[in-house]
Amino acid sequence: MKTIKHYLGVALKGMGMGAADVVPGVSGGTIAFMTGIYEELVGSLNNVNMKAVKLLFTGKFKEFWNHINGKFICSIMLGIVISVLSLAKLMTYLLEIHPIQTWAFFFGLIVASSIFMIRDIKGWNLKEILFIAFGVVLGVTVCTLSPTQTPEGLWFIFISGALAICAMILPGISGSFILLILGKYHFILKQVDEMTSGVFGRNVLIIMVFVLGCIVGILAFSKFLHWLLGKWEKETLIVLIGFIMGSLVKVWPWSDQAALAEAQVLRGGLPAPLDLQIPSALIFFALGLTLVSMLQFLSAKASAGKKQA
Repeated sequence: MKTIKHYLGVALKGMGMGAADVVPGVSGGTIAFMTGIYEELVGSLNNVNMKAVKLLFTGKFKEFWNHINGKFICSIMLGIVISVLSLAKLMTYLLEIHPIQTWAFFFGLIVASSIFMIRDIKGWNLKEILFIAFGVVLGVTVCTLSPTQTPEGLWFIFISGALAICAMILPGISGSFILLILGKYHFILKQVDEMTSGVFGRNVLIIMVFVLGCIVGILAFSKFLHWLLGKWEKETLIVLIGFIMGSLVKVWPWSDQAALAEAQVLRGGLPAPLDLQIPSALIFFALGLTLVSMLQFLSAKASAGKKQA
């Protein structure tokens, strides 16, 4: 019989996942694996199926709750929500006031994630090289052709939530990374920040639609993604790695000159000279590399511990 203490521990692990998924380039799935809950998480998500729906709509609530591992899912979600609400204000501030350093940090995270994912692929040949080249071209194309300002209509917010949540079960990719590609990372963070600051308006509707998109996305796409990874795991991962590498054009610290100009105004001062911007960007880039390297080390240690057990 699992105690309240156990589920408080699960909620803390969920907070770690939420913190990771707020930052592009760090996967909440990696945190779930490191903390030993990844298999239970995936299994619980897979149990949200037609049998669960039938149990729910026939009034068998206790059976439904047990079938989907309700206590576990609610504990994880509680931790994720607490973490996202806590970090939204900080990330919004950093993106608005210190965009170069923040994007350099993200750049380092994504570069390091790509390197470790490439390292994990064994047996490279011409076919794999073509797959990763396709992924790079796809990533560059999506990021350069998509407008900086994407639609703010509720239909696009719904789609953004549906696509971002799928990243939870993809290795090496965070939900915030998907939002970044869709041009909705800063936008969603700002809506959450406003809500936590006590400002209620259209932001409440936006967050509700986004959460609805997440729910529909995880239910509709999780099984397809598992099937895809089960049937063509290596090819899928290689294309994803290439896509991540190609999308680095979106994360380049000096790519959005309008945001840099706005940050200058918000800081109330002159822009920092380039000879100061570059060293600070390099420092935060290195911090991003170091963070992912540490997470990979801990993940490898956890994996080795499981094999020994």
